[in-house]
Amino acid sequence: MLRVVCFLATLWMSVAAAVAEPASGRAGVRWQGWSDNVFERARRENRLVLLDLEAVWCHWCHVMEEKTYGDPAVIKLLDARFIPVKVDQDSRPDLSNRYEEYGWPATIIFNGQGAELAKRDGYIPADEMAALLARLVRNPVPEETAGARPVSYSRDAFLSASLASELRAKLADGYDTRHGGWGTSPDGQKFLDWDTVEYCLARARQGDRQCERMARETLSAQLKLIDPVWGGVYQYSTHGDWDHPHFEKIMSVQAGNMRVYGLAYMLWKDPAYLRAAERIHDYLKTFLMSPDGAFYTSQDADLVKGRHSTEYFKLDDARRRARGIPRVDKHLYARENGWAIEALACLHAATGDKAYLREALRAADWVVSNRSLAGGGFRHDAADTAGPYLCDTLAAGRAFLSLYAVSGDRRWLTRARQAADFLAVHFKVDGKNAQGAGLSTADAGRSPLGKPLAVLEENVAAARFLNLLYHYDGNKADRRLADEAMRYLATPEIARQRHYLVAGILLADAELASEPVHITVVGGKDDPQARLLFLAAISYPAAYKRVEWWDRREGPLPNMDVEYPEMRKAAAFACANNRCSLPVYEPQGVAAMVDRLSGRL
Repeated sequence: MLRVVCFLATLWMSVAAAVAEPASGRAGVRWQGWSDNVFERARRENRLVLLDLEAVWCHWCHVMEEKTYGDPAVIKLLDARFIPVKVDQDSRPDLSNRYEEYGWPATIIFNGQGAELAKRDGYIPADEMAALLARLVRNPVPEETAGARPVSYSRDAFLSASLASELRAKLADGYDTRHGGWGTSPDGQKFLDWDTVEYCLARARQGDRQCERMARETLSAQLKLIDPVWGGVYQYSTHGDWDHPHFEKIMSVQAGNMRVYGLAYMLWKDPAYLRAAERIHDYLKTFLMSPDGAFYTSQDADLVKGRHSTEYFKLDDARRRARGIPRVDKHLYARENGWAIEALACLHAATGDKAYLREALRAADWVVSNRSLAGGGFRHDAADTAGPYLCDTLAAGRAFLSLYAVSGDRRWLTRARQAADFLAVHFKVDGKNAQGAGLSTADAGRSPLGKPLAVLEENVAAARFLNLLYHYDGNKADRRLADEAMRYLATPEIARQRHYLVAGILLADAELASEPVHITVVGGKDDPQARLLFLAAISYPAAYKRVEWWDRREGPLPNMDVEYPEMRKAAAFACANNRCSLPVYEPQGVAAMVDRLSGRL
């Protein structure tokens, strides 16, 4: 007993000394990268593990690096009793998805067995961090948190009527009628949630005036977050309005906005929406396109790390460049490239401009050449320490399917099919792995923190991709896997996670319950009139659509569920509501044909 007391006293004296004494001659925290043996080392050396999960573009991450991790007391504590690990969350989707609710920076402290002792979100001042570290050294016991309740996952691959009604009400109630966008907190963030606006576009196309108003007001408000000098979209605005932007430009925001503005332009032909999409494209081409045509990841919010750049972003192009350009993260991730490719394909569909398609194809060829894995999947970076991750193959599969839809080139449908096969092998939850429903964010065999999670956003994207692929290729395995993702989404505890940002679940549910708009152009791919018909088909204002170009010389379509007559000249056919149209021979008649068939006229 005496030895224990002496040990504890000695330990506390060393901790107190570490807090009190400045670190002389030390440059800073000696960060390490994440490794699978970090917990083994922690046990061996009787240390704890601190994970600083940062975003390289994030202002408050820079502030915390300078202020908190530059503090002598914090440095000495970490050096004495911790293994400090710094990870860029963009580089590790498994860790990012596990801790995304904590925001960036996220701070997680583990014991040597890998158990979480404490979790914090956002900036932590130095004195608070030193106190937290010292307390956990004295008493390395997990903080009390609300325990995770067992979840009984839905047996049905669709929302119950009551849950669907609840989610629709949440979406409507969460709308900010004063400022536009969703969320009414006076200190909340404003941004364009692309799933929410896309859902409203789909509803508006069906005559829902409330959804049309919400979508239009939000699209107009979001224009304030487009950089007036360089283009591109700032990530969000604070203070509950659209006038206080945070200036980082990350690929998910650029691609999501470019795609949604393209869809809105298809529906309403508002030139402001097209201009917005074009300004985002201009930014990507100038700042985030690599010499090989692939896309970089993000651009920093700060010109000087940790210092707000509000005055900088008020300058014109010449004066900005005279001061320098915020850092661009030049990692070339498969996920981010997939997002960009899908958005470029949408912009090509909206405009018919071949330049967008050429850029999308160039990036897709780069991804195939530089990020492919055996079996049809894709790694995240040039080398992955813990992949494969669901997000990369999923984003690539969606990109390839979108390329097939806007080009008619069957090699891209083959690539999408192979990506779906890879998802089924590596990420399907079978009850023994992860959570029992949905697709998991990482391969279970490579996760350093136990069973990988299933993530709501990824399962929305997976359900929609796999269901649409099923309609294109007729492979029932795709639909079964889509249903697995939808079972996860249809579980009430999951569906209620995100308050009013529930539109992705509603989109997935609506699409799995219906047939996509189906337009087929019959004619040679060297026939100019057939090409004009195809351009009219891909520009039809519906995101959930199946567009095919049947050149008989290529053999039957992959899913030949409709028989088309022999034609003397190129023609377009539409199928909807269990019936098909007569042939249309002129491009200007395609949209009217589909509208009549789907009951919009």
